Amino acid sequence: MKHIWTILKRELVSYFTQPTAYAIILIFLLISLLFNFTFGAFILAGDANLEWSFLFWHPWLYMLLAPAVGMKLWSDEQRNGTLELLGTFPIPPWTAIIGKYLAAAFVWLLALLLTFPIIITVNYLGEPDNWRIFSGYLGSYLTCCVFLAITMLVSACTRDQVVCLIVSVAICTLMVLCGYEAFIRELAKFRVDFLVEALTSLGVWDHFRSLTRGMFRYQDMVWFGSIIFTCLLGTSAILSAKRA
Repeated sequence: MKHIWTILKRELVSYFTQPTAYAIILIFLLISLLFNFTFGAFILAGDANLEWSFLFWHPWLYMLLAPAVGMKLWSDEQRNGTLELLGTFPIPPWTAIIGKYLAAAFVWLLALLLTFPIIITVNYLGEPDNWRIFSGYLGSYLTCCVFLAITMLVSACTRDQVVCLIVSVAICTLMVLCGYEAFIRELAKFRVDFLVEALTSLGVWDHFRSLTRGMFRYQDMVWFGSIIFTCLLGTSAILSAKRA
């Protein structure tokens, strides 16, 4: 735990001594709140639980912004030649992986916490189910954590941050589109049922939407956890192969 905490602090200092993290958090806050009051029609719809007006937009924002936070996790280490140096330290590879991942996840946790004015607003204007709002926020955060884990895996494969960003955005966009109802309806017209079912299971929407509706399903937690764990395990395998 001591080594993880050391890596975590190092990464957080790296994030918050540069304008990137501040810019991404600010963009997320502005766009999410703007969509809530415009396209989400928060006032007109009276969406007390924030499911459609606010939380609905989060996966669309994460698929673009989450890779921007995670793209430097290992690309920087490889480009600066510090990956080999890190490998000489008397710490397990998993320590660095978890420390870096938690740092990126903390940035997005902070971004979500800073949206608290919308929760205050909805409680002032109505009588929402705050447990359901909490569940929706959890689904939003877990979705972001999945995209960060994917970005970390891609980052371990390349030293170019731009390449990492493009590939990660493409994968995250695919995961968002695959579970989106309008996209699935178009695919269903080709009457390839097995493909539709496979893409739906790959998509994030089914698991995200169940949490925004206040349902804690075992299969959703398994889905989120298994993808994150698999990506971190893949990252460890790639880094070990590069250091060998």
